[in-house]
Amino acid sequence: MTPLGDRPTTDIEKPFLLVPIGSCEQHGAHLPLSTDTIIAEYLCSRVAEHLNSRIHRVMVTPSLGIAASGEHAGFPGTLSIGNEALTRMLIELGRSADWSAGIVFVNGHGGNAQAVSLATSALQAESRRVVTWSPRIDGDAHAGFVETSIMLAIAPHLVEMSRAEVGNITSLGELIDEIRISGVKDVSPNGVLGDPRSASPDEGHRLLAIVIDDLRSFIQARLDEWE
Repeated sequence: MTPLGDRPTTDIEKPFLLVPIGSCEQHGAHLPLSTDTIIAEYLCSRVAEHLNSRIHRVMVTPSLGIAASGEHAGFPGTLSIGNEALTRMLIELGRSADWSAGIVFVNGHGGNAQAVSLATSALQAESRRVVTWSPRIDGDAHAGFVETSIMLAIAPHLVEMSRAEVGNITSLGELIDEIRISGVKDVSPNGVLGDPRSASPDEGHRLLAIVIDDLRSFIQARLDEWE
């Protein structure tokens, strides 16, 4: 699978575009800042490989690696452009891709959800073929067992398990209002929402299989509608 950015313009014939949207934000002491982007890129790549074996028209765009991460302010390395700027950027990106057959925003960071939803609705109102997808995984919320297991499966060289430590294990539903007001640092000084210490690559592969199948089914249904 060759990414869109590696192709010359003459090789591009009305493909369906997968846009990985991640973040550059703290993920505790054991995971890299680009965790969300790495996961979104991996999911897009795997699904594109599968779909291209049958339809030859799915391409992965360059990733958006700095997005809306204001809730992680105060942690070194976190970069954010905020919801308003991200919404506008996604709208303009969608408008610029009228040469494509359709766009799927693959969102790897929960903090982007509002901007991605607003941009998708705006583009759909302009009669553009744009949809959005985010992974749905039960478990802890940030830099915990789930994300750490997935990263151990796809990028183990970037995970430092010797530095993994438990964070705030209260459910996200109970914390979300405080996080929106005060940020993650107020509820978890180490930046972790969950417990990554028992994470494993085997569990990561199991979770990835579920998520990849969901994304593949979602995209295939959209392609069937758009064809």
